[in-house]
Amino acid sequence: LPLKIDIIKHPNEIDGKSTAVHAKLLAPDDVTIYKYPCIPEYEEKRHEIALIFPGPNSVSVKDIAFHLQKYTKKGFCSSDDDCSREPVLKQAKIEPEAEKNPNECISSSRSEGTGLKKIIFIDSTWNQTNKIITDERLQGLLQIELKTRKTCFWRHQKGKPDTYLSTIEAIYYFLVDYHQEILKESYKGQYDNLLFFFSFMYTLIKDAKCCAGKE
Repeated sequence: LPLKIDIIKHPNEIDGKSTAVHAKLLAPDDVTIYKYPCIPEYEEKRHEIALIFPGPNSVSVKDIAFHLQKYTKKGFCSSDDDCSREPVLKQAKIEPEAEKNPNECISSSRSEGTGLKKIIFIDSTWNQTNKIITDERLQGLLQIELKTRKTCFWRHQKGKPDTYLSTIEAIYYFLVDYHQEILKESYKGQYDNLLFFFSFMYTLIKDAKCCAGKE
């Protein structure tokens, strides 16, 4: 995957009903699952991390670069309006290295445009998210909302809009948008395998409902 993924899982979220484990099984080197209240310290790296969660302050994927730039400035300024110190990039010149690993160059160029290195997802029912999203360790992080995607999850919660996605759907759609909007590359199914188990379960349940005459 082009970015590392942290998933904060609600302790009452049943493993058998959670789609977060799909991501861990299919991309084990890039996905880490934490069971709340266990949350890593993000404060020092908030300029390179985003939280995927709908809310009044959430921005779209295409605006990540602009907003993370502001977070970077805030991280080195005593206040939002006044910076007494020079920007970090101007303080020292980095000497060019003699040789670079080609793979490192590709990796660095992928995140060069935004500075984004990690994304965080919350895995819980929508009614349980409040306790996690209000945790002080997640405050101050840039929030991203996937406003144009609709869920296909078979346990859609009543009273919630169909743009509220299951965890694996949110991961998949974010990566597709990131690939197109930020990396500026055409999408050719690179992340489709993340939906392998989701697609299998969707088909299984749909067929079962059809056989039972419910659809």
